[in-house]
Amino acid sequence: MSTDPLLQPYRLKHLTLKNRIMTTSHEPAYPEDGMPKARYRAYHAERAKAGVALTMTAGSAAVSRDSPPVFNNILAYKDEVVPWMAELTDACHEHGCAVMIQLTHLGRRTHWNKGDWLPAVSAGHEREPAHRAFPKMVETWDIARIVRDYADAAERMQAAGLDGIELQAYGHLMDQFWSERTNALDGAYGGTLDNRLRFTFEVLDAIRERVGADFLVGLRYTADEMAEGGISVAEGLEISRKLADCGQVDFLNVIRGHIETDPGLTDVIPVQGMKNAPHLDFAGTIRRETGMPTFHAAKIPDVATARHAVAEGLLDMVGMTRAHMADPHIVRKITEGREHDIRPCVGATYCLDRIYQAGDALCIHNAATGRELSMPHVVPAADTRRRIAIAGAGPAGLEAARVAAERGHEVVVFEAAADPGGQIRLTAQNPRRREMMSIIDWRMSQCAARDVEFRFNTWAEAEDIAALAPDAVIVATGGLPHTEVLREGNDLVVSAWDIIAGDVAPGQNVLVYDDAGDHAGLQAAEVIANAGGHVEVMTPDRSFAPDVPAMNLTPYMRSLQKRDTTFTVTYRLTAVRRDGNRLKAIIDSDYGPLGQERTFDQIVVNHGTLPMDDLYFDLKPDATNLGEVDHDALLAGRPQAVVTNPDGAYQLFRIGDAVSARNTHAAIYDALRLVKDL
Repeated sequence: MSTDPLLQPYRLKHLTLKNRIMTTSHEPAYPEDGMPKARYRAYHAERAKAGVALTMTAGSAAVSRDSPPVFNNILAYKDEVVPWMAELTDACHEHGCAVMIQLTHLGRRTHWNKGDWLPAVSAGHEREPAHRAFPKMVETWDIARIVRDYADAAERMQAAGLDGIELQAYGHLMDQFWSERTNALDGAYGGTLDNRLRFTFEVLDAIRERVGADFLVGLRYTADEMAEGGISVAEGLEISRKLADCGQVDFLNVIRGHIETDPGLTDVIPVQGMKNAPHLDFAGTIRRETGMPTFHAAKIPDVATARHAVAEGLLDMVGMTRAHMADPHIVRKITEGREHDIRPCVGATYCLDRIYQAGDALCIHNAATGRELSMPHVVPAADTRRRIAIAGAGPAGLEAARVAAERGHEVVVFEAAADPGGQIRLTAQNPRRREMMSIIDWRMSQCAARDVEFRFNTWAEAEDIAALAPDAVIVATGGLPHTEVLREGNDLVVSAWDIIAGDVAPGQNVLVYDDAGDHAGLQAAEVIANAGGHVEVMTPDRSFAPDVPAMNLTPYMRSLQKRDTTFTVTYRLTAVRRDGNRLKAIIDSDYGPLGQERTFDQIVVNHGTLPMDDLYFDLKPDATNLGEVDHDALLAGRPQAVVTNPDGAYQLFRIGDAVSARNTHAAIYDALRLVKDL
């Protein structure tokens, strides 16, 4: 029997959890019509069959109609949710994985123009900055109705066969009652701490009356809002003790911070470059002070940290939620002695940032996550071994090499640079984004274990590829910065990548013209600002850096706002001219011509990349498919079988930025869905 602290069973009331690893509540936004159908079920079942002990579904399931979903949440207020949750629960129970669900009323953390257009309600009139709805102050009849809604939802989950529920009390309605920052009520539900907690205990009473004493009920809550006028550590400890002493709560899931602003949310759920497990010791304090079963998750990305949390008695169950999005097979790999094979979470938070932009959760470098119905987490072996030549060792080329090697193919990779990584290697020069290199390092280790041959410092020509006599060629040569965007003066500007790479020294008075809106523009601005220069970031869009969503934007703003940086929106750079030893920028607007003139000593353009596709076009004439991709076959998961040139020598494909400027996830997804069927 294993002595690993993470693999020890844990007894939670009557329920035995087979190990100490769980995924905490999160809404990947996979429901269909508010129901957890096949895609949602497959996502959780994948983690269950790989050994996770407890999966906490939803983040959060809505208990009332006036808590309309803003993240495509599960609608727990509908009876039709029961059979769908039952199917999900059965699929996870089959693998010995316990299933719970997080229930909530969002309160002000939603908007009135969603769902049924009912007014948002809260314990006060102040709007939440993130969702911008001014709520109705809750009335006693609202409270009674919502209490019933909680009880109804809990009863539905018990009927579906779940092992328990978790109530959400940070940033949502319960916490809006708790915190003096948001509770403006008089009378029985406002003022004293006991009054502010009254709603929560009424909900617990109503739930217990419906589901009985044995059904597991816990709370995920903030025990320290880390905000002026909010719940303090002392008050949080008092709340924790009251929850422990009430006899109605079976576990505590501890949060530290507040989530109504982008910086607040980012401190609760830290992104790359921020400290790992920043609230772990605090959660341990709650456990020590209350003696309650304690769960916690906040940037616990690696097995060593998780093991420490359990071994030192800080937690009973450790949440590795984003880590399981990167690799759902963490527990299996631990039990098989393959920790080195775990695909690392790099903290890019592409998953959560997509949700907060009304998208679905996807992992930046595991394209199978959320696509379990069509993409494999474990690539099947091919029936016939083939020779695959790949040009480029960026994220697209390395994923193609990894997948091809897992299929059992012979793989040779050409790379013009001395090292792998492409744009990610440049991105990782920012100390805060250094974790991105794990995307490359993990793939290199996987390729090394499968004898992939790499030829670095080799600019592949068509004859080099042909000399291998390959069966298939994949061009993943990436792109070069595109700066030809002005009507004049393109030769006077430099690219954002020139600044990031250090090929061009930062100026002292610099315009960063960013109409791509991705990380490169802000990263270049940060390099210049850190060197002591004044930076103006200008965009023709109505907001800057739209492809750097909220949680990733926070560290940039914390860095740039401390320095000499300004942001200008809705202005378009149209031309650059020399003005002595300086540069004159001609500035217009999409809203009408302006013809403004301003001078800088350096102008940096961020406008994406153009494909480096010369090799692809050189190889096309000798390809059996002439580079054509059968999109129907690609999307259906069938092998590529196009033959438009029967005399050709190989199949030819291109992926990633060698096709068009996109992002890391797109490049990796290109590779996975093509090569898994080669």
